[in-house]
Amino acid sequence: MTAEHPEKLLSPVLSDSWDDDRPWTLDTYRRHDGYKGLHEALRMDPDAVIALVKDAGLRGRGGAGFPTGMKWQFIPQGDGKPHYLVVNADESEPGTCKDIPLLFANPHSLIEGMIIASYAIRCSHAFIYLRGETVPVLRRLHAAVAEAYAAGYLGKDVLGSGFDLDITVHAGAGAYICGEETALLDSLEGRRGQPRLRPPFPAIAGLYACPTVVNNVESIASVPSILHRGKEWFRSMGSEKSPGFTLYSLSGHVTNPGQYEAPLGITLRQLLEITGGVREGHRLKFWTPGGSSTPMFTEEHLDVALDYEGVGAAGSMLGTKALQIFDETTCVVRAVTRWTEFYAHESCGKCTPCREGTYWLVQLLRRIEAGKGVEGDLEKLNDIADNINGKSFCALGDGAASPIFSSLQYFREEYEQHLREGRCPFDPAASTVWADDARGRRGYVPTHQSAQEKGVLA
Repeated sequence: MTAEHPEKLLSPVLSDSWDDDRPWTLDTYRRHDGYKGLHEALRMDPDAVIALVKDAGLRGRGGAGFPTGMKWQFIPQGDGKPHYLVVNADESEPGTCKDIPLLFANPHSLIEGMIIASYAIRCSHAFIYLRGETVPVLRRLHAAVAEAYAAGYLGKDVLGSGFDLDITVHAGAGAYICGEETALLDSLEGRRGQPRLRPPFPAIAGLYACPTVVNNVESIASVPSILHRGKEWFRSMGSEKSPGFTLYSLSGHVTNPGQYEAPLGITLRQLLEITGGVREGHRLKFWTPGGSSTPMFTEEHLDVALDYEGVGAAGSMLGTKALQIFDETTCVVRAVTRWTEFYAHESCGKCTPCREGTYWLVQLLRRIEAGKGVEGDLEKLNDIADNINGKSFCALGDGAASPIFSSLQYFREEYEQHLREGRCPFDPAASTVWADDARGRRGYVPTHQSAQEKGVLA
């Protein structure tokens, strides 16, 4: 990376073909070495494929960062049961937006990765669980799967190897809880999407009570390049414990939001240099390293290495690398309230801490945001979050508590300002995209100036 060419820090692999003409087609994918990794895999023993992915150090790109090869290794062999691969494409957390663009632009990277993974774990039927609202992506996936069948990459005797594989694309009904792997499996089986008690874990009793691997879209899509280019190439990027490349999603108050593929360990400061920085005339106030369910960071964390160890050591989680950027025009209380409303709405209701706790968090936050809070509300807010954190049936409760704890840690004075002044001290319009007036001046928009006056609405 140089001051003149900061973009050289980027490492396009999954996104390398995104600016091609019709990048989603099989022909375009083949021009970018598509399905060469599969040919390599089919010449290897399945256990050797697992060992290669494990040695490469690929970690799950969906949240916790668990080693992908190790997860595959947990599947018992010789048990006489069918084995299943399920790809979790139910992406729906606020700020998280990497898997859907990847599927829309480059679906064959996922399909090739699924064939390799299925071969490795001895699976003959794999599933893609997609969020049902993304109809254009659903259609594109169906078309890509049909192309793969026609080319002999799926079906009976894949490429003459004697290996059989079918892929089913399943559209979920649209529930955030189905991003939790066991709730996803229940939904896939036709039941209400709610987390299962573990153990047993999916590797032993998953889909249809059979050994199952559940992986994120990006995790599986990263596999073909490892088979084609080798583990040394993959480990040449990233850090020692978090090797490889990944997609970082930048959104919010940034000049050029979008998907940026870079080695793990890049910093937000470097990404902002590439993307034009925080919107002109403003400064960074707070940001999330992995979506709304991860503890927020502030300007002091600009140089934290964005890998699993670096972010964890700084007190948050890398999660899905959803970098939401907020400048000084944003009310922290308002932002946390909106996130908490999402978690309360998406709670499946199975456990009391999450079902009741998220409801009361919303009531308190709305009262504080409106300037009607009373003394003791902040302690009560913290207490309720503590009664949810680590005590809910799944990680949704932990995700709801995270922004409460971190916002109180870094911005308690802002909460107290709402209580003292009996109002929200921020103008909600100032943080919007139309916050520039007709003279091009940036900053707060007068509260009396409506969207209609600014020509935003008819």
